[in-house]
Amino acid sequence: MNRPLPEDPIVRNIVQMIRGAQFNRRQLLRGAAAGAAGIGALGLASCAGGGGGGGDGIVWGNWTYYLDYDSDTDTNPTLEAFMEQAGFEVQYIEDIDDNNTFYGKIKDQLKLGQFTGYDTITFTDWMNARIIEANQVQEFDYANLPNVTKNMVDSQWDALDVDPGRKFSVPWQLPASGWVWNTKEVPKGIKTLDDFLRPELKGKVGVLSEMRDTMGMILAGLGYDPAGQWGDKEFDEALAWLDDGIQSGQIKNIKGNSYTQDLQRGDTLAAMAWTGDVIMLNAENDNQWTMEVPESGGMIAADSFTVPNGTSKENKAKVEEMIDYYYDPEVMAQVADYATFVPPVKGTQEAMKKLNPENADNPLIFPSDKDWEHLLTFRTLSPAEDKKYSTEFQNVLGL
Repeated sequence: MNRPLPEDPIVRNIVQMIRGAQFNRRQLLRGAAAGAAGIGALGLASCAGGGGGGGDGIVWGNWTYYLDYDSDTDTNPTLEAFMEQAGFEVQYIEDIDDNNTFYGKIKDQLKLGQFTGYDTITFTDWMNARIIEANQVQEFDYANLPNVTKNMVDSQWDALDVDPGRKFSVPWQLPASGWVWNTKEVPKGIKTLDDFLRPELKGKVGVLSEMRDTMGMILAGLGYDPAGQWGDKEFDEALAWLDDGIQSGQIKNIKGNSYTQDLQRGDTLAAMAWTGDVIMLNAENDNQWTMEVPESGGMIAADSFTVPNGTSKENKAKVEEMIDYYYDPEVMAQVADYATFVPPVKGTQEAMKKLNPENADNPLIFPSDKDWEHLLTFRTLSPAEDKKYSTEFQNVLGL
């Protein structure tokens, strides 16, 4: 159940509006307008008891599909348990649909060091690199993070090259991306990049608006290592493949998290997608889709907690308390059982064996050594490269 509302009637009304503005994964699947809900939630969060005013609670901005959820009570069980334990409110707002669009909502506050409306945010690490290099986030106090120190998987400590030792970022989940198709409507499946171009799929192909996922899988499908020493020639070849697909009408749907709606409606029959989203869609829709990490290579990254400079010192400590709570493998297993992304916490698979043995063997949550061979990273871009390639990608998408 939700924690009691504040006594002050004005604050109580604001909190009630925030709860109403938050949209969960069920609402997203039913077609909630992600952009409108996100803007509304952002405005309300800015007024809530978060870091700007040093209030009693904190505000956490996250992606959809990213925290355990109980449809019977309309709550997030692990977060409810944490609030009961910690004694303060966490306003959990699922309004990140795309790194760039969300960054656009808060970039001015970040630049000015003002409260963004969020005490903590879970951007993808390439975006975290941008705000870390701009000195827009605060350094974590690891004295408050004993579970993180003990349980973060070894590969993540230095996974973000601009933040060795994770001083400014702590991984929340490790999202992987691959290829998905409607099992009934696409019986042959999608096994190679050019399978997306089959005539029967015209106008029914989707790609992600996240450059590193889409371009990474296209580069891999063309035979290039996204983590390797590719440059303009290889990027231009991959971009031409994408542009041809869009201009011909073969590729129609270009989305962030809201691509799941297109899959449900049948507007998309084959797509580049995030693995955890599709696992959840299948659980709620009778296994209508097949999801695979392609032989040519899927992508894996990290979405990580940061604390913007505008968050108060008091609320930063509360954020650290919450992060450390989630680095208990027993707690993370509950999150992973629902969110179905790769967890960054040691011991989660062992905890999952007790919680849900079926998911303990799910390779999309706990990749095997062979699976890891096909999960690729996108190399770090220089600022000039990032600007150049991102602009070219956005131009092709028409965004």
